Amino acid sequence: MPLANGFLTPDQFAGEYFFDLAAGACPRCRHVQLVEQPERERMFHDRYPFFTASSTRMAAHFERLAGEIGASYLPAADPFVVEIGSNDGTFLRHFAQSGIRHLGIEPSASVAQVATALGVNTDCRFFDAALASEVIAAHGQAHAVIAANALSHISNPGAVVEGIKALLAPGGVCIVEDPYWGDVVEQTAFDQIYDEHASYFSVASVQYLFGQFDLAVFDLQRQPVHGGSVRYLIGHAGQHEVSARVSQGLAQEEATGLHRPEIRAAFQDRVTAAGRDLMALLGDLKRQGKRVVGYGATSKSTTTINHFGMTADLVPFICDTTPAKHGTFTPGAHIPVRSHDEFAAAYPDRALLFLWNHAAEVLAKERAFTAGGGKWIVYVPRVGEL
Repeated sequence: MPLANGFLTPDQFAGEYFFDLAAGACPRCRHVQLVEQPERERMFHDRYPFFTASSTRMAAHFERLAGEIGASYLPAADPFVVEIGSNDGTFLRHFAQSGIRHLGIEPSASVAQVATALGVNTDCRFFDAALASEVIAAHGQAHAVIAANALSHISNPGAVVEGIKALLAPGGVCIVEDPYWGDVVEQTAFDQIYDEHASYFSVASVQYLFGQFDLAVFDLQRQPVHGGSVRYLIGHAGQHEVSARVSQGLAQEEATGLHRPEIRAAFQDRVTAAGRDLMALLGDLKRQGKRVVGYGATSKSTTTINHFGMTADLVPFICDTTPAKHGTFTPGAHIPVRSHDEFAAAYPDRALLFLWNHAAEVLAKERAFTAGGGKWIVYVPRVGEL
């Protein structure tokens, strides 16, 4: 597979990078993780094209989270908040605007520069225990450490958790939020698996991971974003009352057999069936003379396109609202990426919704397309039309 966010120009086709995409599961700690992940510098750099603020839904989600943290977890006197993987500062800007001490740690310069321009204090480096020591020396320990859709991107999560243990003040809270492996399996959301997503967390695996560093999960909160996520509230062991939701989450995973090999085998069979059905539908539409356009040049689209062998003769282009992607081509299959204006200027018969995890937001925005008779093709949790 190519890099999921490796959108490229024709002069880069010949030298495009590929790697073996496969996930493995550990029977002891219940963790699901990529067997091989590209070097982190290949994925997170000064051309990284994902900006959190591009989704109004996610911006609102993080605004609510900032409010909850401010109301429930920060001391009245001189609070300090650190976000690991702070992207374009969408979350931390709420603290910056309130004059609260904060620091974003973001290795991708393209988005870190945007955060800095918004007034968000940002350190453009990868987080680990050594950097945690530098932060403590300069600012003291943090009362809240946030890692939203960040820890899952790291091939060695233990190195980050070691840093979190040192950085987190006594009584402080670490909030980790990532897509939930149970939802990936239940919804057959196979396209969550790509190079940047090194880890696929469950309650059991997060509890095991943080427990190795004397940190404990004390609460869980299900979140509807990214196709189903879990927010884990974590603190130093013994310093927070543990919610019943933690044991309930563990029990549910055992009851559903989430960690059993046969559940993963059934998931793999459903992925194969989804590919067969989706490619058959696209082929039928082509034979009928129907025009299909992709909607959302996402990381997930790279997995779907390349795993199923989709080409530009079936999907001539993909529209996207991110200017940095306009005029580029999708990784691997080299399907053109064009602006949303081209989608709206001449609506297709069908739009293949790669942005399925933001379906509600997209459908509300594109009422004119559906009012004119356009239909959406979806493939999670199953192939069909809306």
